[in-house]
Amino acid sequence: MQLIQATRDAVLKPLTTVVGIVERRNTLPILANVLIRKQGPQVSFIANDLEVQITTTADFGVGEDTIATTVAARKLLDILRALPDFGDVKIALDDNKLSVLAGRSRFALQTLAATDYPTVSQPEQWDASFTMPQKALKHLFDRVHFSMAQQDIRYYLNGLLFVTEPGRVSAVATDGHRLAHSSTVVESATAQTDIIIPRKTVHEMQRLLSDDSEATVQVDVTATQIRFRFDEIEVISKLVEGKFPDYKRVIPTGYTRHFTINREPLQASLQRAAILTTDKLRGVRLELGGNLMRISASNAEQEEAREELEIDYAQEPLDVAFNVSYLLDVLSNVKTDAIRWSVQPDVNASVLLTLPDDDAFQYVVMPMRI
Repeated sequence: MQLIQATRDAVLKPLTTVVGIVERRNTLPILANVLIRKQGPQVSFIANDLEVQITTTADFGVGEDTIATTVAARKLLDILRALPDFGDVKIALDDNKLSVLAGRSRFALQTLAATDYPTVSQPEQWDASFTMPQKALKHLFDRVHFSMAQQDIRYYLNGLLFVTEPGRVSAVATDGHRLAHSSTVVESATAQTDIIIPRKTVHEMQRLLSDDSEATVQVDVTATQIRFRFDEIEVISKLVEGKFPDYKRVIPTGYTRHFTINREPLQASLQRAAILTTDKLRGVRLELGGNLMRISASNAEQEEAREELEIDYAQEPLDVAFNVSYLLDVLSNVKTDAIRWSVQPDVNASVLLTLPDDDAFQYVVMPMRI
């Protein structure tokens, strides 16, 4: 019973879209599979890891019948990638085996019943819904994702706070040592919601969203789920339970010492200084004063790096240390010409990094002792 006939690349595109969430090791063997549903010419590919589900559709089904099955996702992906890029690929289901035919190549793969595949049940009504451009949503995630915690026992930090309020959407991430906040105007947002999106879902959305597309994303939210729909893709994710820290209290206000520095020279200087730090101690010292930023790093082998950059800072000197990785993260992900620093004359005070002429982004980094 033939399911699909299309070019190799046409089949690869939807399969590649969903296979990113398929884990190589699963407690449920069927989760290593992709669910293929054919309803007439429309074919859906669905992957689910019990936290996030991705569905995408394409019009290359053969016949008008309705068929569903599941097959090992990465095996099918690897086979398609290895096939030569000419002629059509034919995929059929016979005797509980999925056959893949292309030219003189033949493959037969074991299947598991589609009825055993766990799919996410969706609510009849969502608490909040709005639309925004793809590039705006990707921009929001890109500016904060690096501050999410990794495997923190405070599980609510292993995700991204997604805040909607009338006319605006914000994203916040923190690991307890630094915090990134970014927001954007979304006129169609009307409800007030605060939810935590899992780390894996954020990374999948970054992979799937386009950097430059003005096409809209439909976003739907409940207390336990979030759904994104764009192009021919649907992403549904569970949410992280827990109370996210009050980020507004963490972002400093009232700082009176500011200077602006070009991003790329600063990034290059920090990258060079970081060479002499160690994995256990990633600290660099920043000395501000006399219209200079002096960057230094040293290690247990008595090796030392020193860099100097000109800045417009004539106030009393300030000597403070930071984890260089935290500084490089923001400089790598926020693609602007310049970064605005705001500091206090206190070695224990956090630094506030913002963007000139743009109050929609804040990055707070706590100092460290070295």
